[in-house]
Amino acid sequence: MLTVIGEALVDVVQRSSGVDAHVGGSPLNVAVGLARLDHAVQFIGRFGKDAYGESIAAHLRSSSVMVPLPPDEGPTSVATALIDDDGAASYAFDLAWDLPGLAARLPFMLQGTYLLHTGSIATMLEPGATEVLAAVEHAHPNATISFDPNCRPSIIKDRDYARKQVERFVALADVVKASDEDLEWLYPGVDVLESARRWLRLGGSAGPAVVVVTRGVDGPWGVTAAGEAQVDAPKVEVADTVGAGDSFMAALLSGIVDHGLAGAQNRDELRAMPTEVLEGILSHAARAAAITVSRPGANPPTRAELNALGVPETGASIEIERQP
Repeated sequence: MLTVIGEALVDVVQRSSGVDAHVGGSPLNVAVGLARLDHAVQFIGRFGKDAYGESIAAHLRSSSVMVPLPPDEGPTSVATALIDDDGAASYAFDLAWDLPGLAARLPFMLQGTYLLHTGSIATMLEPGATEVLAAVEHAHPNATISFDPNCRPSIIKDRDYARKQVERFVALADVVKASDEDLEWLYPGVDVLESARRWLRLGGSAGPAVVVVTRGVDGPWGVTAAGEAQVDAPKVEVADTVGAGDSFMAALLSGIVDHGLAGAQNRDELRAMPTEVLEGILSHAARAAAITVSRPGANPPTRAELNALGVPETGASIEIERQP
């Protein structure tokens, strides 16, 4: 069982051509992405009993994502996305993030989990962020921990708080993915790759085994104890960038699982992953992001779609989800 914990919301997407609503939230998108890549996955999050909450529940069911928590009495969170003529998204949020009583349920809900992913708003916004940290600490002895900060300066404006909170999760994580814009915001004036290399050292021998940076048209880059790797960004015609980073994250984790590197018992092997294996996993994840940006909304690919894609040769280079 893979577990993803974090926010679920509805993206209300405004384009010059009209308004659409799509189920979203970075962790939810990762859970759906993993399920579409044929992994058994459960999503621990919250949403209401309103119409938006019903659409979230239906979306998760349609991708065979298990949902151990029922909807609650609060309103479902909403993100309003404005898509410009180039397909880039900017966001405004109306959020409620809390998981009361989660700690008491963790031994049951995380039983059998060998990989736990979290990130984004769920790890920043209280009171839920404290509950997420407790879940990570509970899962750590048995599971690979993955983390994507997916920084939202329009929500968490205190950079010092965000940096400290991110570093708490990075120190507990085995796999970390961040965009170059995340790192530029967290560490102004510092080369983003150097910031990623520093994260690899955070927590010492208990810290990350893999740190990956997505860099838009420059392609993803990653570092392990064995060295560094990078691949080119596939070239596709862009519909929009909504969910691209989450599709990348899901495929990155899928690649790690497929290589037999997930689970706490495999931490040493993950840390020693050769650069050629990392390069292959980065290419796999970049192709997943390319499929997602080629169609509207956070719509990650299935395993069959990803296997059939290859690396396109023509079109516009993808941008891996740049959001405020």
